[in-house]
Amino acid sequence: MCAAKSLSAAEILAAVDRLARAISERHRSESKTILLGIANGGITLAKRLGARLNWKYVGTLDISFHRDDIGRNPIPKEFSPTVIPADVNGAVVVLVDDVLFSGRTAKAALDELFDHGRPAKVELAVLIDRGSHKLPIAADFIGMTLEVGETEKIHVLLDPARPANDTVRIAAGKPSAS
Repeated sequence: MCAAKSLSAAEILAAVDRLARAISERHRSESKTILLGIANGGITLAKRLGARLNWKYVGTLDISFHRDDIGRNPIPKEFSPTVIPADVNGAVVVLVDDVLFSGRTAKAALDELFDHGRPAKVELAVLIDRGSHKLPIAADFIGMTLEVGETEKIHVLLDPARPANDTVRIAAGKPSAS
């Protein structure tokens, strides 16, 4: 159980910096690395990482039709379509999301990605790894690890225009299987 119930914008900024440094160190010589933010939680994070890394290939991945819980959680009215800025065939693709929990979102993202081609390598970058994975999926890049109870939910809000307004809140409730 996590004692803190919220994280400051400074803590979130430090986690984003860790992610950017780790990705940069691994992919200094990669000519074609694509960052894809998983809709909706990973989009703002992917854009921030792309700006910090000065990468031109930053896009979005809509996993709506690949979720295994689509019957219980219908596609939201506001959705971000898949936009892949370069051919994924033979590319290194870094999937970006806000929270890794069960691994189901990452699995759905892989399914959507492979609908568009065959990358040379796929990696996963997450702002927060909360553990309790239900699938054999692990992140390659982690901003921070939080230990929270099974019945707690992590709410991440990254303000696209003002990172000083970023918040991470840990609240009681039944967590989603994402």
